[in-house]
Amino acid sequence: MSFTEKEFLQAKHRLEEAQARNRVKERSVRTHRLIQEGAILEKAMPQVRQMSLEQLEGYLCSLLK
Repeated sequence: MSFTEKEFLQAKHRLEEAQARNRVKERSVRTHRLIQEGAILEKAMPQVRQMSLEQLEGYLCSLLK
């Protein structure tokens, strides 16, 4: 393996690692946002705490129709 091939492979791996870190960061930001939105929903509509996910989905869909 030549020096240039080795450099290319290293650069490719660095790029892949950076992309993986970005995906983890994006997932973390999404998770945080979803938790905050759920907390706001529970605060605004305390009755949803006792609902299953299917019931909650049906309830919200019926409100939005």
